[in-house]
Amino acid sequence: GPCTECSCSSGKEADKDPSHTKKKEKGDQLCVPKIFFGTRTHKQITQISRELKRTAYSCVPMTILSSRDYTCIHPVVSSSSNRNEMCVELLEGKHGRSCSYYHGVHKLTEHHALQPVCQAWDIEDLVSLGRKLRACPYFSARELMVGADIVFCPYNYLLDPQIRDSMDIKLKDQVVILDEAHNIEDCARESVSFGVTESQLRAAREELDVMVNNSIRQEHHQPLRAVCCSLI
Repeated sequence: GPCTECSCSSGKEADKDPSHTKKKEKGDQLCVPKIFFGTRTHKQITQISRELKRTAYSCVPMTILSSRDYTCIHPVVSSSSNRNEMCVELLEGKHGRSCSYYHGVHKLTEHHALQPVCQAWDIEDLVSLGRKLRACPYFSARELMVGADIVFCPYNYLLDPQIRDSMDIKLKDQVVILDEAHNIEDCARESVSFGVTESQLRAAREELDVMVNNSIRQEHHQPLRAVCCSLI
């Protein structure tokens, strides 16, 4: 029969049933929690979105959060090995350049193909449409998160606090689903791990030597230098 708990089938706004909603911290406006669906890889997101198309919830507002490695379409940045830094430089207008794709985000977020009346989509659909409209899929996906009922993303977007902050993900009072959750331990371990080479340690020690010898914040730089020396 027709769905009575949400607006996916009828196209109308769902009834405001207090048993299915939570009040916001400020004000009396009622809101339905978002569903954050975490997967191990980006490829699995494509599989999940394909399955979503086959359900009665295919038309609910959704988005897919992914890295610039998968969604950047800028011809220069996308071919770089350091996409994040180059993207930030363009957004900040360094060297007198900016990103025209970023300024076209609204064309993508407002496109009819991504509206709730249409079927669920995946990263390839978003990137393909972004190329057609010359609009940034990366920031469009983030904009769509505001009105999305379902947000798909890799595990580390939910587990890593730095990524959560940068993506403005708020998990309080939301629903979190982790697919194949037995992989969570490895993902959590990776999110708090960092690899460094001996040459990087030696370069850092040399820089710290300069700082200490010139009496620049010695109380902070001396302990760091000692750590570098011990690791080397």
